[in-house]
Amino acid sequence: MPVPQKEGPRANRDIRGVREVQLIDQEGQNRGVLAFFDALRVAEEAGLDLVEIAPNSEPPVCKLLDYGKFRFDQQKKASEARKKQKTVEVKEVKLRPAIDKHDYETKMKNVRRFFEEGDKVKITLRFRGREMAHQDLGLRLLERVKAETQEFAKVEVEPQLEGRQMIMILAPR
Repeated sequence: MPVPQKEGPRANRDIRGVREVQLIDQEGQNRGVLAFFDALRVAEEAGLDLVEIAPNSEPPVCKLLDYGKFRFDQQKKASEARKKQKTVEVKEVKLRPAIDKHDYETKMKNVRRFFEEGDKVKITLRFRGREMAHQDLGLRLLERVKAETQEFAKVEVEPQLEGRQMIMILAPR
């Protein structure tokens, strides 16, 4: 059964199969190429860890540093990157072909808010019963939505009919 690999760079005696390493000390000064065990002894004397920074170079580059602090800083950077990341959601706004003026304005207010939050909007226009005979009304309504949102949104998926629904997807500019 294979030994599970640790996450992150190898440190100290986990560095195997290497005779010599390029050593960089704690101040960032290049110490040159040293035998692996000499580099390990230098690290132990300094009270630090020998951490493999560039394992694929020839010889591998190792640095003297506090491995616990190094891992903590890496986790903190990854956490900050995740915090700043914005996941784009697709919000759905459902309309009907015979929508009233005030209802339409309320839906459009929601659409604007979704775009300000950086989300995509899926406009779904549902036809019931005999409304299927008047798909041109639905198309006109979606064209009106497209015209009103053109300054802050672009059409990602043009209006298309899927069964009893007409769908259009808008994305923020």
